[in-house]
Amino acid sequence: MTKPIKHDRFLEEAIRVARRSVLWDEGGPFGAVVVFDGKVVGRGQNRVTRKRDPTAHAEVVAIRNACQKLNRYELRGAVLYSSCEPCPMCLAAAYWSRLDAIYFGAGRDEAAAAGFDDARLYAEVAKPIAKRTLPMTRLAVPDMLEPFEFWQAKSDRLDY
Repeated sequence: MTKPIKHDRFLEEAIRVARRSVLWDEGGPFGAVVVFDGKVVGRGQNRVTRKRDPTAHAEVVAIRNACQKLNRYELRGAVLYSSCEPCPMCLAAAYWSRLDAIYFGAGRDEAAAAGFDDARLYAEVAKPIAKRTLPMTRLAVPDMLEPFEFWQAKSDRLDY
């Protein structure tokens, strides 16, 4: 019989990571852990300002860390615990990594009150491309589909 997972314990670990991120001037007040088979296999704290990398959010760092540790490109069977509700980028990373679930502490409203407002991003993603504030233009060039054709013809491809 497997032991029940203590979700609070793992969420508290994510919050400790977030606290350290602030106290050690690593970045913003966000922390995350990835758990597989009842063990923490990935940790991440916000490293945006430290690494000068706008994608170095705690959840993304934790997912990258877990994938490296497990030597996998996906995390089926794993769970993400985040100190805060994931932003749209981190949520997309969670979907791409095939996590089984996400548990989080603070919500997007609490994050916004502390200066981390993702409302604009959520709204932008829902808009048609032509209505977004970041201009996006599709250019039709002759070979634009060739990489997909190469991929589909590849007999030894690793689908993900």
